[in-house]
Amino acid sequence: MADLFCLSKEIEFRQEYFYRNSLAEENRQKENHAAINIQSWFRACKVRACISHLHKKAVIIQKIWRGFRARSRFRQMVKAAYFIMKMNFYDEMAVRIQQRWRGYYVRKYVHSFYARKNYLENITMKNEQVRKDLDELEELQRRERKRLEMVKEQKAKVYQAHRLHHLVSTKQRPGVFNSPFRRGPHEMELLLRQVKYLAPTRLTSRDRAFQLGTPGPAAPNFPETLESPRIKRTHSQHSSRPTLPPIVSKKPQTSYTLLQDVQNNLRQSAQLQCIYTAHLCQQDS
Repeated sequence: MADLFCLSKEIEFRQEYFYRNSLAEENRQKENHAAINIQSWFRACKVRACISHLHKKAVIIQKIWRGFRARSRFRQMVKAAYFIMKMNFYDEMAVRIQQRWRGYYVRKYVHSFYARKNYLENITMKNEQVRKDLDELEELQRRERKRLEMVKEQKAKVYQAHRLHHLVSTKQRPGVFNSPFRRGPHEMELLLRQVKYLAPTRLTSRDRAFQLGTPGPAAPNFPETLESPRIKRTHSQHSSRPTLPPIVSKKPQTSYTLLQDVQNNLRQSAQLQCIYTAHLCQQDS
């Protein structure tokens, strides 16, 4: 009974083993395929993790290398810029030194500053002196013109007095210019008493324009005195007048010397004219 039970148990075990082996054979290919998938997925995860790790490390390495290269390049650029800045500074300083030296050399040896300053001061002083001399010359010329106008006016008065001598006062009847209502005789009356009658002549068309006062170029030239041209003077009267110096012709000179000579000649002529007028006044008195 026991042997039968053991045999039955062995048969059941064998059937169970066979059944399970058959089931295992049926599922072995699926399990093998599933294991392969699991292994490939796991290995892929490991590879992907390794690749990701390597990628991160490569990015870090590249970042460090690129930063090193950029810093090295930036240092080179800074060195080049600093070198250019130093060269520009040195060039500017050299230009300033050369400018100062050339200015000093030119002022010292080529165009002396003090000599030019003295030259400009002398030019300024000379200009002031020339202006002053020109003002004096203008004043002398103005006085000369005024004197000539006075002489011309006096000559005109004398000429008119000669032409109007018939209006002089007489003992029997006073003249036109000797009004009884005046305290003293008129200037023309005194002039008419000093001059003599001038015989009338035929006047030309040019002389008619000067008939009322101003003598024309064809009119007789009377002296500056108030006496008649018909009065004859002796040799002693003529010799009492001072003789004027002759006019000496000079060679053309420079502008400055010519201006000074003209001023001197005008002063001398003015002095001689004053002396001559004073002498005539003494003789008339």
